[in-house]
Amino acid sequence: MTFEELREKAHGLPMLPGVYIMMDKSGQVIYVGKAKLLKNRVSSYFRENGHNVKTAAMVSHIDHFDVIMVNSEFEALVTENQLIKHHKPKYNILLKDDKGYPFLRVTVREEYPSFSVVGRVQNDGARYFGPFGGRGTLHEAIDAVCKALKLPTCSRKFPAEIGKGRPCLNYHMGLCAGYCRGEPDAEAFRATVNEAMLIFDGKTEELCRSLSDQMEAEAEALRFENAAELRDRLRAVQGLERKQLVQNAARADTDVIGFARGTAKSCFVVLHFIGGTLLDKDYELLELPMEEDAEVLSQLIRQYYAIRGLCPKNVLLPMELPDREELERFLAASFVAAPTLFVPQRGEKRKLVETANINAREECERATDREERVAKTLEWLQRSLGLEKPPLRMESYDISNTQGADMVGSMVVFENARPLKRAYRRFKIKTLEGQDDYHSMQEVLTRRFTRYLEGDEKFSPLPDLLLVDGGSVHAAMAVETAQSMGISVPIFGMVKDDRHRTRALAAPDGREIGISGNTAVFSLIGRIQEETHRFAITYPLRAGGDPRSGGEAAAGADEGIQDRKGHP
Repeated sequence: MTFEELREKAHGLPMLPGVYIMMDKSGQVIYVGKAKLLKNRVSSYFRENGHNVKTAAMVSHIDHFDVIMVNSEFEALVTENQLIKHHKPKYNILLKDDKGYPFLRVTVREEYPSFSVVGRVQNDGARYFGPFGGRGTLHEAIDAVCKALKLPTCSRKFPAEIGKGRPCLNYHMGLCAGYCRGEPDAEAFRATVNEAMLIFDGKTEELCRSLSDQMEAEAEALRFENAAELRDRLRAVQGLERKQLVQNAARADTDVIGFARGTAKSCFVVLHFIGGTLLDKDYELLELPMEEDAEVLSQLIRQYYAIRGLCPKNVLLPMELPDREELERFLAASFVAAPTLFVPQRGEKRKLVETANINAREECERATDREERVAKTLEWLQRSLGLEKPPLRMESYDISNTQGADMVGSMVVFENARPLKRAYRRFKIKTLEGQDDYHSMQEVLTRRFTRYLEGDEKFSPLPDLLLVDGGSVHAAMAVETAQSMGISVPIFGMVKDDRHRTRALAAPDGREIGISGNTAVFSLIGRIQEETHRFAITYPLRAGGDPRSGGEAAAGADEGIQDRKGHP
């Protein structure tokens, strides 16, 4: 449709609430929005001028649009949320849904309960605590609690392996009670796990009172050895509380939202509080949105709590939202406890909101500085390597082997000078026996380009710059491989110095472009080279190929912190 046809269609829409869906020439959904009055809102996109840069870019790609009329603003909000979640449109503001907020799962129905780290809560009879800020944080908390309460952290299975073998070093160091010996028994084990759950439930004070009462009772009964053990446990638990190792954002009774729009990025911040005490800070940097701040916040709040899987009783907002009542209904329908959203105007709560906004502004400023540095670095690479555009997406390849066996190729992706770990891939070499880095690299690139030509989204798009481990000979081989498959992409080799650092980029024609004179470029290429090598050499130790994908195994769980076996 032409611009005039789009404008005419928009003017013909009814003055009713609904959702509009913008699509490009290929039929791809590029934007989804809601409106109280469809005609007014959709028509505003087809004015001659007055749009910001991002809105103008979106409008220039609109080929046609559809609308869905609904009965109320609340229905429009729900429908918009579902469509955004399904289509993930390019021009909508989107939180990353792969961040992952881990939960602690405790199998309370087992004779010997166990701890595990999971990504979501299920209705399976287990107890869940969380979400926590990250798997590393949660594993540290589990270790700290287990050591404080002398619960096992080894890989032994209970009760199957009780009495099999001698206790491990943790028992002899006084870090574990030695349940593998059969004593203390299962009842004592469950009682200790219950104490651990009190800690993770934020009831440390209750546990401390209980331990103190037990200690005094044992002392009065002249059982001084038992009293001393309880004293040591009490001190360990109090130490956990002082160090705040088991802070849990799920305990928050109030979330404070902050938002700032910088020159290069915008930032969404959530501060988690309980009883006025700050527990945790969560934030995400985003591309500059084309909507007004209040509309952006509404979308972000919906996405954020859907990803987290829970919402506190109170949410303090930095500004009034046009759909606040509908948003409250939406959150109430999504979670057991209905949250209250409000904008504090004065007092301590207003100061909390200002603090959240300050945090958002500072993150924006840091991001803007970094964006400027990255832009200059990529511009230098474009100019020095003769590229058509700055290399926003770079791919790097390396080959690893263990004494000539287990040959593996790694593909590492950097986007905007940052590792894009979900795009990492590994290739188990299939056609060669023995060490042959040259032909192994040829096989890896052939398989990578084949996946792209077959339309595999995991191998799309092609990079703006492709780097291979080696000099001009390896770069020339890579170019020849790409050209034989009809692929055109800039390719350079990474030439190392005697300290195994990339000192230059080698062109296929033998030219070398030195990078050691530019600190930012030298640092970036060095990080890429080190990350590619690290990702390659860890494969033989931690993986065995992925037969389901023909050997092209995604980074996935390899890049996350693994759930460790043996925690109770």
